[in-house]
Amino acid sequence: MRGLVDILRAEHHLETNDYRALLECDDESVVTYLHRQAREVGDAVFGKGIFVRGLVELTNVCRNNCYYCGIRKSNTAVERYMLTTEQVLQSCQQGYEVGFRTFVLQGGELPRDKAQWLVELVSMIRQRWSDCAITLSLGEWPRDVYEALLKAGANRYLLRHESHNAEHYAKLHPAEMSLSNRLLCLTWLKELGYQVGTGIMVGSPWQSLDNIVEDIEFIEQFKPEMIGLGPFVPQHDTPFGKYANGSAELTCKLYSIFRLMLPNALIPSTTSLNTIDTNGRVKGIMAGANVVMPNLSPVSVRGNYTLYDGKAITNAEAAEGVAQLETQLATIGYHIDWGRGDYNQCAIPNAQFGN
Repeated sequence: MRGLVDILRAEHHLETNDYRALLECDDESVVTYLHRQAREVGDAVFGKGIFVRGLVELTNVCRNNCYYCGIRKSNTAVERYMLTTEQVLQSCQQGYEVGFRTFVLQGGELPRDKAQWLVELVSMIRQRWSDCAITLSLGEWPRDVYEALLKAGANRYLLRHESHNAEHYAKLHPAEMSLSNRLLCLTWLKELGYQVGTGIMVGSPWQSLDNIVEDIEFIEQFKPEMIGLGPFVPQHDTPFGKYANGSAELTCKLYSIFRLMLPNALIPSTTSLNTIDTNGRVKGIMAGANVVMPNLSPVSVRGNYTLYDGKAITNAEAAEGVAQLETQLATIGYHIDWGRGDYNQCAIPNAQFGN
């Protein structure tokens, strides 16, 4: 098994059965070795700095009805909100003063007639903070909207594909949503010139190891600049409300696999991981993740962005908790990197990723 880890580090690729074997492996010494190799590669590329992104959750209004999501259109129990332009700009200003140089605008999929508002909002942020990167995570839109957002000043777009297996995708989403359209959107984003992110929920209902291997091989082929992975966490007002949490251990194993596969990738240690494991953020970083996203949203609405139950929104998960985050990182030998953290940033020129 260690030999497979060495091959993945040196060649950034494994055969299908070898990926499955690594996912199935429960030998603690092998898993520890996998994480250590991933950390070594991450440190060679990025040094000991962990990039921070200021997360602004624009809205919990959504036109979709994904079966796993707490802000799905049919959930009448959630208190809906939509930030005003001024609230978003104020959140960015507060983040900029703290030191953030990347803003992540995330939200439910808004009605199509809100596209122009989004374009104007991105343009305002670009004009006011020209030295910052702007990442969007706002779902599926027509190609011309993606193009307009890019021209307005967006740099990155995160759109998790959730499952590359059409049968499994259909079990997670209503019939009006399709894997083919999700993949088409990802293709458009890459063609337009965004730094693109995709990823999955680990342990979503009916997900098999073969499904995950299919996701691994899609990501290997697609070569995204960002990889967003987090364990599935149920939300009680959804059809999947009684399903179990996904695995923190499997999530961290995937962080390591992707770090060895795509050494320059930007991989967040996600809030969902820290929600199901109080030490999840640290475990994710020790497995090869190199990004964290403290919440910049107004405190008054954070509790309404209920994608899943128990979502961590305070302490080191919040922008006002960066001192606590810095202390937490210091305990494992890392520190906050306040830079934009672009995909091609490399701390050590011509870093060697193989053994």
